[in-house]
Amino acid sequence: MRMTDTSPLRVAAVQFAPGPDAARNAAAVRHTVASAAADGVQLLVFPEYTSVFDGAPSAAAVAAAQPLDGPFLDEVRSVAAAEGVAVVLGLVESVEGGERFANTLVGIAADGSIGAVYRKVHLYDAFGAAESRFVRPGEPGAPAVFSVSGIVVGLQTCYDLRFPESSRVLIDAGAELLVVPAQWVPGPAKESHWSTLLAARAIENTAYVLAADHPAPHGVGLSALYGPDGVLLAGAGAAEAVVSGVVEPDELARVRAVNPALGSRRYRVVV
Repeated sequence: MRMTDTSPLRVAAVQFAPGPDAARNAAAVRHTVASAAADGVQLLVFPEYTSVFDGAPSAAAVAAAQPLDGPFLDEVRSVAAAEGVAVVLGLVESVEGGERFANTLVGIAADGSIGAVYRKVHLYDAFGAAESRFVRPGEPGAPAVFSVSGIVVGLQTCYDLRFPESSRVLIDAGAELLVVPAQWVPGPAKESHWSTLLAARAIENTAYVLAADHPAPHGVGLSALYGPDGVLLAGAGAAEAVVSGVVEPDELARVRAVNPALGSRRYRVVV
């Protein structure tokens, strides 16, 4: 159970449709961060592939990939520091060899420093897609977590949601809020899968879950904030939107006291 008296954390998920121009995407992120700061948001989460996207992973995305110290992330870090807002978003990251890119999440602290980096481990080679054609998978390793105003935030991406151990290793590292940037491809039953899995990850881990998807037509939308009891606290439809809410440490402690499942379990996830 949490023993600190951390204050509630105001969070928001941006249901954002990035395009193929990284500079335009960065400008849109800058504008959104500034608006969120004016509304008191402390953590803002954007979708997978925020830096560059043109409908699907492609050779054009490989060519447009940038390093962690590239101009896209420099722009985002600058506005995060200027506005005092932590940001999580998807970066099409350049990697050695240049034939593929890394599908990377970056957690940026409110002072503009990089708090966590996660390279997608489970690639979306399913439902007729082949993400691995252009994306190099990350290797399982140290959990990608960082603290935002005393709340421990864990990072995972889209298809990772179908693998409960991806969330559990973050919880074992202290995560109280799981963030899930995604480009959840539409299809038969996919909306149901998305919402059900988000709620399940919240319930089984007694943790908050904040998910940011692309709007239609490239995502199902339904960006959402779930409480640690799996209750939907805020949600979007299929169009562009911003979903906001509050992560309450006292509520997290209450749910974990009533449902002490994490302390009762007899299996562990080993990386």
